[in-house]
Amino acid sequence: MDKNKIKLLLPYNQPFLFVDDLITVNDNGIEGVYTFDKNSSFYQGHFKDFPVTPGVVLTECCAQIGLVCLGIYLLGDAISKKNTIDLQIAMSSSEMEFYLPVLPGETVTVNSEKIYFRFNKLKCKVKLFNSDKKLVCKGTLAGMLKLNLDGK
Repeated sequence: MDKNKIKLLLPYNQPFLFVDDLITVNDNGIEGVYTFDKNSSFYQGHFKDFPVTPGVVLTECCAQIGLVCLGIYLLGDAISKKNTIDLQIAMSSSEMEFYLPVLPGETVTVNSEKIYFRFNKLKCKVKLFNSDKKLVCKGTLAGMLKLNLDGK
């Protein structure tokens, strides 16, 4: 499936879309990038004198690129002829470790490696790197992807 088609099928809109571009995608993993808008509302209070991207937002960025985009790709045969899909997503587990802050305006790269995809459950190892290619966070994410092709 085409990388641009994957992005079009994402069930997110601004301001909660954390995928700018997908670099590579295959049956075993995905790599994508996102630049955090320095005007995002979460920077106003996190933290008062030193704004940094909240860990939950970094986790969401990893999930959108590393879990959802990869999941759409892996479901590709079932959705390749559709322009829109009814995709329901639920994160079932996350375990993340954080090492460095991500500052407003910074571009990050997410790498995801599939652990398994069966019975519509996808589990991945994810790593997020800052613009200096330093590891910001890593972990394991899992989620369920339910595809409704008949519109019911």
